[in-house]
Amino acid sequence: MKRRLFIASTISSALAACSPIGTALNNNGGFHRLLGAAQGVNHALIGTRGMAREYRDADVNRDFRVNGLPTPSDASYQRYVADDFRSYRLVVDGAVERKHAYGLDALRAMSQVTQITRHDCVEGWSAIGKWSGVLLGGLLDVAKPRADARYVVFHCMDRDDQGTPYYESLDLHEARHPQTLLALRLNDANLDPDHGAPVRLRVPTQLGYKSAKWVKRIEVVGSYANLFGGSGGYWEDQGYEWYAGI
Repeated sequence: MKRRLFIASTISSALAACSPIGTALNNNGGFHRLLGAAQGVNHALIGTRGMAREYRDADVNRDFRVNGLPTPSDASYQRYVADDFRSYRLVVDGAVERKHAYGLDALRAMSQVTQITRHDCVEGWSAIGKWSGVLLGGLLDVAKPRADARYVVFHCMDRDDQGTPYYESLDLHEARHPQTLLALRLNDANLDPDHGAPVRLRVPTQLGYKSAKWVKRIEVVGSYANLFGGSGGYWEDQGYEWYAGI
């Protein structure tokens, strides 16, 4: 079991590498089948039962690195920035009994949770941040997912050069993990645009690409097979693992 976990982790890192090995593995169907097999083992063994390590305030990287797709520059996002996100609404819908749309003030008025956790990027770097926001599980409890609900999909405002929007997903169990956060603040300040303002997902138990930025909609679904590339996330559609536990 440990060997399979190690293999999965090693191959995942290689897939992300900008190197001939990474390219070869990305084009190798056999390696992707091995990843798929080990992914289920990872989820079963690590799953949502583990807790990410939490750190001290003195450990925080105050100049937290910016990465990922470019900060949105379209007119709709710029309008949010111009009015300090007062017109922003976070929509929670899909396979739920109660759909909601939350303004930023409403989210800030909810019970806030703070965690100091490490962001581990698939590119090989890490940074410790102090995150504050609302537990995702609390919003799901209010929305009441239906019996056919299985996953939570996060639709984001950033797009790649071809106009493809970023998205991510978690299963309901992982979405309700006690450390899965809708972050509103980083290092004692409101999120700035480059770090995902006004709301970003924070999943400290998984690699950084699962922590989607610029979240505008949370859609509860029975399956993500018909969304975009069908693999449950922007990078997953390009060959990365859907379950990226660390």
